Amino acid sequence: MADIDLKQKGSELADKGKGFFGEFRKFIMRGNVIDLAVGVIIGAAFQAIVNSLVNDIVMPVISLLTGGIDFSNWFISLDGSHYKTLAAAQKAGAATLNYGKFLTAVINFILMALVIFIMVKLINDVNDRLKKPEEEPAKTTKVCPYCQSEIPIKATRCPHCTSEIPVDPDFKP
Repeated sequence: MADIDLKQKGSELADKGKGFFGEFRKFIMRGNVIDLAVGVIIGAAFQAIVNSLVNDIVMPVISLLTGGIDFSNWFISLDGSHYKTLAAAQKAGAATLNYGKFLTAVINFILMALVIFIMVKLINDVNDRLKKPEEEPAKTTKVCPYCQSEIPIKATRCPHCTSEIPVDPDFKP
């Protein structure tokens, strides 16, 4: 009796495999979903590299060139009071318009986009140099000198105008 119940349950699960969960499994196992997942994972790792490049190499140079300007403390207090730092305003519970943080985010975005552009350009240049030049395929057609129609390269008479085609001395069958 228990053996029959297990068989029945197994067939019910197999039937469900064709339903919602079966479709979901089929969707997940499609190639483009897997490729997308791999791309997201590699993108996250690449983001860490670019963030480190921007924050640890580029931004210190920019900070040196600008005299150490810290945009993060540029803000407007919306309650009319004056606070020395953004942290002090936030500690006091004041509503603030943090345009300095926005400016920092815009600068970071532009720098990150520039760094990514340069890296992709370098990778593409290296790939172009390593790529073997493609051989030009052998010609299979020629142009009739009389009617300018395209004809097979071995033709001695044009099928369009019926003219005899002079033999090309360079042609080797």
